[in-house]
Parts: sequence; structure tokens; C-alpha cells
Amino acid sequence: MNRTIRRASVFCLLLVLALLGRATWVQAYQARALADDDHNRRQTIAQYAQPLGDIIVAGSPVTGSKGTQGGDLAYKRTYTQGELYAAVTGYSSQAYGATQLEGIYSHVLDGTDDRLKNPLDVVTGKQAAPGSVLTTIDPEVQKAAYRALGGDKGAAVAIDPKTGQILGMVSTPSYDPSKISGTSDGDAWQDLLSDPDKPLVNRALRQPLAPGSTFKLVVASAALENGLYSSVDERTDSPDPYTLPGTSTVLKNESASAPCENATLRTALQYSCNNVFAKVAADLGEDKVRAMAEKFGFNSEKLDVPVRASKSVYPSGMDKSSTALTGIGQFEVTATPMQMAMVSAALANGGELAAPHMVSEVTDSDGNALQKFADGDTKRVVSASTAEQLRSAMVTVVEQGTGTNARIDGAEVGGKTGTAQNGVGNSNTPYAWFTSYAKDKSTGKEVAVAVVVEDSGSARSEVSGNGLAAPIAQKMMKAALKG
Repeated sequence: MNRTIRRASVFCLLLVLALLGRATWVQAYQARALADDDHNRRQTIAQYAQPLGDIIVAGSPVTGSKGTQGGDLAYKRTYTQGELYAAVTGYSSQAYGATQLEGIYSHVLDGTDDRLKNPLDVVTGKQAAPGSVLTTIDPEVQKAAYRALGGDKGAAVAIDPKTGQILGMVSTPSYDPSKISGTSDGDAWQDLLSDPDKPLVNRALRQPLAPGSTFKLVVASAALENGLYSSVDERTDSPDPYTLPGTSTVLKNESASAPCENATLRTALQYSCNNVFAKVAADLGEDKVRAMAEKFGFNSEKLDVPVRASKSVYPSGMDKSSTALTGIGQFEVTATPMQMAMVSAALANGGELAAPHMVSEVTDSDGNALQKFADGDTKRVVSASTAEQLRSAMVTVVEQGTGTNARIDGAEVGGKTGTAQNGVGNSNTPYAWFTSYAKDKSTGKEVAVAVVVEDSGSARSEVSGNGLAAPIAQKMMKAALKG
């Protein structure tokens, strides 16, 4: 054979072997990565090839699907009362992806999850009938929160203290996910992105803000657990006015006439005495306050409900004056409404925090469970004695103190108000907070709630936790106790 022909033949053989090797590599090792690539159109076509499974609230779907006209995507997502449940469902968009429960359980809802398939389907790649996601949301609590927040910018969360079930989660202003579920919704999408009130942000989980005086419950817990004071009725060593350590800055109370000098923790919670809790935090030191905050869930990177909540922060590396300011929920302390609901839930549950969750079960198309989420997975945060004392003090706040707008006839209600500074030198409208629990005296039903109102349009002088946030919490608690 001619040497030139032989060399060309060997070269062609090597090219064929290289192509075969590359094809084998792609099919054997890269197939899954390519199939899952966001730029793979076939994945989107498969996702919307059939009606999607549903997200269920109290036995009824709050999602749906409808056929499309033309194009290669046969169906698109629809929502029942989309604005009401947007903070729970998130959105599933043909153009912009999926978020929250829609995103976490997308493969169950579109029928591509291998758990939905029989062995033959797995081998052939056949798409199975979609499954469903069952939530813990109580529709009456959800409606009460949404209506009460109304046009305010804010958020609210309600939790069953014993089980950890999330009964309500609302973020306002909201949006209708149906308006961005297709491929031609660019204008609606841009409107949402450019809205300064950020309706796409789930404020209940993803907007940590200064918690203000609601954080005093954490500081009071640290004081009792570390033995700084033996009970909520022991007088503290708290001068009024109180000068921040190492500074000439005098910390004022909201009411100059409140009996805050050397007040007990009960009285200090009742009147929200800044001098008492700043002094307590400074006396305890940042390490002890942080340790208590972290027991409640602060500084956790992985709070999944199953949607991941942003980290609520208790800072470190502070001087004593900054530590004192954290005692009133200021300086660099931040918390989500979910986090502050967890504080009240733990105290309501005898000092044990039940892991919060808003999905009870994931099922296949026949209703068979693929995954269940157990209630009552608890951890001890504070002693039963500390929890009992602080519940008693929280009841005093509602009955005789700054939280009177949360009262409910026939129920034990305890709470804590907060008005948090916002902006440099408190230049912006303050945040109004309220965190609370309620227990029906006849049925024993319980609920824990946290509400934040970022902006209600009210005059600055009218912003208070009792005036703005407590009435919203009260309506949510009433709805939960009736259910």
C-alpha cells in the first residue's frame, strides 16, 4: 500500500475513534448535565408538555394549568387567588423560571421526578403523571393577614407553636404569578422588577430588618437563663436615663413618665424600657446574648421551611456601647418576620422550638406519599420556667402595656411591640413590629405570629407596633383559633 494512503487511513481511523470516544463521553457522562442545562429547550418543553401538578391548601388547589395557543409549550401555569398565595407558591414561568414551592418541587409538579415513575418509565424516559404538594397553610389565617395588611408594605407569619406548621405567610405588596407565567409577559415582568416596593421579594422570609423592641424577648431570655436576674419580677439595676458605656450618649425611653428606673423585666417589657434592656445586654456581654439569639435561630445559614429564609443576624466584634444597643434590637441586629414568629412560638411551647415548615406532604398523582414532613421536631431553647415567666410578662404587655390592640376575648394573648429605627439617624419612617402568641382557653388551640409594617403611609408620629402591627396580628390569631 502506498505510504501516503496508509498514513491517511490511519489518520482517518484516529478521527473516527476520537468521534466515537467523544460520543460515548457525552452519552455516558454528560447526558444528565446537558439534559438539566437551563439552555436546553427540551427541558422546558417537557416541563410544560402536560398540565402541571398542584400546590394544595386545605384540600383545594391554589394552582392550575391551561392550554396555550401555538408554540412548542403545550400548557402554562395558572393561579387561583394568585396575589393571596404568591408568598407561598412563588411563580412558575415559561420565560423566567420558578421560585419558592414551584421551584423546589418543580420536578414533582411537572412529572419528571424519578420517584413518580415505574421501573420501565425510568428506562424509557417516559414522563409520568405529575404529583402534588400539600401545604400546612390555613386559608382563613392567610386571608386575615392579607386583608389586614391591605395596602401596607410589610409581611406577616403565623405558626402553630406545638407542630411548627406555618399557618399563614403573606408579603405585601404582592403580585399575581399568572401574569408572568407565559412567554410573552415581558412588560409585566419589567413592571415587577422596576417597582420600588419590590413585590417579588418575599418579605416574610427574605427581608431581614431591625426588629426593634421585639428583640427584648431574646434579651430577657438571656437574662433569666444566665442568672442575671432570678425572675421577671426582680428589680433590675437600670438607671434612667442610661448613658451608653464609654460614651456620652444618653439612651431615652419612648415615654419619659414610664416607671423604667430599676424596673423589673415584666415592667420593662410592659413599658418597653430601653434603659433596662440596653443595660442587661451590656451586663451580659455580646457572647451570652448572641448564644441565646442563636438558640432561637439567629445567624442560621440554613433555615429551610422548605423555602430558604434569609439569615437573621446578631452581630459580633462589638464594643460595650454597641452591645447595649443590640439589647433594644438596634445597631446591626436584623430579623425576618419568620424569625420573630419563631421567638414567640418557642416561648408559647414551653421553651421548645418546633421546626417551622409549610409543606406537610408530597404525593404522586394517585395521592400516595412520596415524602412526609413530621410535625413537632423540637429543640430546647429556654427552660420551661423561663418560658412560663416570659409568657406571663407578654400577657402583661397585652393586658396593661403597649400591646392592647392584640386582645382577644376568651383567649390568653401575650405579645411584644417594636418600633425600629430606619435609616441614618432614624431619618426614614420607622418599622412597626409585633410578635405574639394566643391560646384559646376552652379548646387549647395555639398560634404564634409576627408582623412587620415597613410603610403604611402613616405620619411618622403615628407609627407604632401597637397602632399598626398589633391589629394585624390580632386578626390572624383570631382566625387561627377559630379554625
